[in-house]
Amino acid sequence: MTDAELLLVFDSTIDPSGIEGWAQHFDSTGTTVTTYRLGGADVMVAQGPGTLLPLPADLPRPRQTARASGGFRLGRRELFPSGTAVTIGSAVVGDGDIAVFAGPCAVENPGQMMSTARAVARHGAVGLRGGAFKPRTTPYSFQGLKWAGLDLLAQAREETGLPILTEVVDPRHVDRMAEVVDGFQIGTRNMQNFELLTEVGRSGMPAVLKRGFGCTVDELLTAAEYILAEGNDQLVLCERGIRTFEGATRFTLDLSAVALLKRRTHLPVMVDPSHSLGIPELIEPLTLAAVAAGADALLIDVHVQPEQALCDGKQALLPEDFARLMSRLEMLSLGVGRRLAPAPAADYSEIHDALTPDVV
Repeated sequence: MTDAELLLVFDSTIDPSGIEGWAQHFDSTGTTVTTYRLGGADVMVAQGPGTLLPLPADLPRPRQTARASGGFRLGRRELFPSGTAVTIGSAVVGDGDIAVFAGPCAVENPGQMMSTARAVARHGAVGLRGGAFKPRTTPYSFQGLKWAGLDLLAQAREETGLPILTEVVDPRHVDRMAEVVDGFQIGTRNMQNFELLTEVGRSGMPAVLKRGFGCTVDELLTAAEYILAEGNDQLVLCERGIRTFEGATRFTLDLSAVALLKRRTHLPVMVDPSHSLGIPELIEPLTLAAVAAGADALLIDVHVQPEQALCDGKQALLPEDFARLMSRLEMLSLGVGRRLAPAPAADYSEIHDALTPDVV
């Protein structure tokens, strides 16, 4: 049996008898068939000798066809050439606009969370990032406020209107977190936690899948298949830097991966320059470069008191630096024929930058 796979995409309007007809055709040639429901369409994957034969003319024509191998099936650009848009609360990633999600690396206390949320909302972010659960390299580092942190994120959303994006680290947490969050983030250390990926896929929740810092583009794409195979196409791929021999920055931001992913997959692509670089002064130029390379969205660390942060404070932007970055992004987006995604309508022009008293 050949390892080649033939992928056929059928519109949702196709009669079920048409799908059955294709299944019977492939079965008669000794070819196995698996059917997925993805993006409002039926995707049939055929594997075997029948994939090498001419397609029968008496069956309903597929909208798209593509050939695949190596386990990268459902994310292929050929299946959905116009791309997939992912909706995270009120924010949309992949519709042509540039969506910016911003906030602290970790939720630390009510004052820090609310002050930062107000600042990023005022300066044009469409979504709020913040970690309630923090998987760290050492068990002695701050591990996050956990469920209490999730409650603070929900409070920040209620005041600012920004949808919340936060990291899920345990398959057992998926259902409970799905009742609160607008989107899951799967961190670099969990990119190949396949049980977690499967549970997130089954949840149907929007998710941002970060590339492992020691993983290839192909490994990122096949990891994404675990979520797609559960029928969940609400998936954003995130480049966040890889480990190389270069030690001048925390990681090496691989912008070639952004351009490559935009060609190979229909999924939108996000870039996290904050975790890539670890140097606030470099975030602005690399953010602009990411947009020029085709990024659909950005994930930016912002903190009102980075010198007192309990997690990754050295890489965070101050609110005023974030404001300048957003201004530059707006100008660049016009230059490449795009625009910044419109922020929620709430007016924060009267809110002070001053910290609330309970910030530590």
